[in-house]
Amino acid sequence: MENINEFKMFAKHLADLSGSVISSYFRTKISVDSKSDASPVTIADKKAEELIRSEIMKKYPEHGIIGEEFAPENEDAEYQWILDPIDGTVSFICGAVTFGTLIGLLKNGKPLLGVFNQPILNEFLIGDNFSAELNGQQVNVGECRTLSNAVLLTTDFYNIEKYQDINKFNHLVKKVKYVRGWGDCYGYYLVATGFADIMIDPIMNIWDTAALIPIINGAGGLITDYHGEDPIKGDSVIAASKIIHKEVIKILK
Repeated sequence: MENINEFKMFAKHLADLSGSVISSYFRTKISVDSKSDASPVTIADKKAEELIRSEIMKKYPEHGIIGEEFAPENEDAEYQWILDPIDGTVSFICGAVTFGTLIGLLKNGKPLLGVFNQPILNEFLIGDNFSAELNGQQVNVGECRTLSNAVLLTTDFYNIEKYQDINKFNHLVKKVKYVRGWGDCYGYYLVATGFADIMIDPIMNIWDTAALIPIINGAGGLITDYHGEDPIKGDSVIAASKIIHKEVIKILK
């Protein structure tokens, strides 16, 4: 049986190391390159992932690694570390703090552990499906029970129209109290800590999703894809409290 506490301590170590690298580049003049999908990438993304990979390979050479910036390692391994060194690169390059490092750990394809780290604000959020802690303190999703009182977040409104049904989304927007674009991983952080109620992303990759699942579950919420199914197998995400989530799915489906 895995030693979850050992993995938690190691994940904190990874977050601290990568956070130092990322912080050193924040709000500095760095070049921004475009990847094949036109998304931006910086030297901070690459160096942070390189460092995390190096530490994992030293500590757990038998483990696999899937990261946003480099090719997979040991794809058939029982344990897979899923990395997004800077989730929210656009925010990062614009000097906004709504970004973070995502570190997930899968066992046989199932999310075991998830980390969100915001090095500028010193916010370290970790979840294991059963609990979630922010800087050592237990956190929980909010107690909002009706859509009319809910705060809805999404990363990019254009992507809703591009990848999902914009009319159904607009119907949801009319039912909630507030709608804001505090997106990427920071939106899920706000849901897990009870400051927002719904976070929606119409398109996601595994490195965007894997770390979020144990965090939202651990905070007492519910996280699925756009169809209410397992998000690790899907390409979209809806996270909310369990009561609100059901209402959201009814509207979007």
